[in-house]
Amino acid sequence: MKKIEITAYDLAQRFVGMTEVAGKVSNPQILAMLQLDQLWPEQDEVPWCSAFVNYITWLLRLPRSKSLGARSWLQVGIPIPINFEDPEPGFDVVILKRGERDQPGPEVIDAPGHVGFFAGIEFPAIVLILGGNQSDSVNISRFLIQNILGIRRLF
Repeated sequence: MKKIEITAYDLAQRFVGMTEVAGKVSNPQILAMLQLDQLWPEQDEVPWCSAFVNYITWLLRLPRSKSLGARSWLQVGIPIPINFEDPEPGFDVVILKRGERDQPGPEVIDAPGHVGFFAGIEFPAIVLILGGNQSDSVNISRFLIQNILGIRRLF
């Protein structure tokens, strides 16, 4: 029997195009992701990037943060240097600052952030992230490398 190996990135790609539903109705898949670890979300129009990463890692039985806070991923897995010689699509998550320029560094977990799966680099300044809640959907988006707080390997 052939053994099928799938990475977190491979599985996350299957969700590309999934979007929030505007208004009173919510996407039930996103609500399921949100409520995997927190019961309070009653709609999909809340930050759900960490819920997406938690859902993918839960499906694959990988380590996960069990939190809707993006920076909670700074405490999961193995830290990878931010030199871009080592990150691998499929195995690594990238945690970013979000919001104003003066956001605290990685030592502060309870602050705005964003998390998603490493998808590549556009040198010298852009990291590509496959993630949820990127323009209210799952897609690959471009972020400034200078906003990276950490990269974590999840196996």
